[in-house]
Amino acid sequence: MRGYDKYAFEPFAVTVDLAVFTIREGALHVLLVERGQEPYEGCWALPGGFVLPDESAESAAQRELAEETGLADVSGLHLEQVRTYSEPDRDPRMRVVSVAFAALVADPPKARGGGDAARAAWLPYSPATYRPLAFDHDRILADAHERIGAKLEYTGLATAFCAPEFTLGELRQVYEAVWGAELDPANFRRKVVGTAGLVEAIPGAARLTGGRGKPAALFRAGTAGALHPPLLRPTSEGPSS
Repeated sequence: MRGYDKYAFEPFAVTVDLAVFTIREGALHVLLVERGQEPYEGCWALPGGFVLPDESAESAAQRELAEETGLADVSGLHLEQVRTYSEPDRDPRMRVVSVAFAALVADPPKARGGGDAARAAWLPYSPATYRPLAFDHDRILADAHERIGAKLEYTGLATAFCAPEFTLGELRQVYEAVWGAELDPANFRRKVVGTAGLVEAIPGAARLTGGRGKPAALFRAGTAGALHPPLLRPTSEGPSS
């Protein structure tokens, strides 16, 4: 473009930050990395990195997700943009705008980290134990957790935390772990089975889940894009359901 000066405005960097969640032993875990260099050397942070000149934010998020989790193929994982964080002083090095993503991993391998991370680990989602995170990652993680918790109410997103075949007990653990609330098993089963498109029963399939009870029926994710009626989170004023 003739006459256009691309240096007329101060340059800034664009990064992606990832809030990656999984369920382990019935508890919600998040992938965190320990920074190996300044700024915030030694602090826990969300995994992420700079967007390269030849890639989109979405491509950068997929690349970082593969690098940090060690998964060869992340194309089938749930990965969604949460929001953009652009406060001028959020990074002490320079002006950095971050596009934050939330990702769900059903059965992740050992976290391996990379880049400027000294190590990576799947830690229980308990912000009081690792705060403060580097940069504004406390805010990003909280926003991502709220987004996932809300989407569990009106979509079938909870099944993304599960293996391809799962029991209703395993699915209930997902809701309990993300929402931080205990749900009544009978009411939960009634609502899940009665919500069109949330899950599909696998005919004749069952699995022992421990104890002396009969094998539990197996289900797979349904095809509904939205749940009618939604599975609402229990409130402190009302009973769990």
